[in-house]
Amino acid sequence: MLYSILIYGSESAVAAWEPGVEEEMLDRHTDLRDDLQAQGRLGTVLRLMPNVATTVRRAGDMHPMVTDGPFAETKEQLMGIYIVECETVEEATHAAHRLAFETGVFEIRPITWYDPGVIPARIPQV
Repeated sequence: MLYSILIYGSESAVAAWEPGVEEEMLDRHTDLRDDLQAQGRLGTVLRLMPNVATTVRRAGDMHPMVTDGPFAETKEQLMGIYIVECETVEEATHAAHRLAFETGVFEIRPITWYDPGVIPARIPQV
């Protein structure tokens, strides 16, 4: 089963980290990526650029409204995404635990590959 690990956090808190803190956090990511890659269970990993987004919203019959900026209704923004292949949600949860650092929220969701007519046997390598 494929799982996404969605990483939410405060971009302003990350920007205020003391020197060396980001490197320590990135070491956690490197360790997890290396382990999952060696097992053939690592899919796409993305770090979203801070404070850069375009949001499209549509409510009812209104025309879509386009705004600049990551305007979430919370103080946390989606900051990154992992796609991992795990047999259980517990395995995916364990991977997210390895990333937990300082602050942040890790949302784990089972996903399916959506490419009509194509069902990959394993995670597509990019």
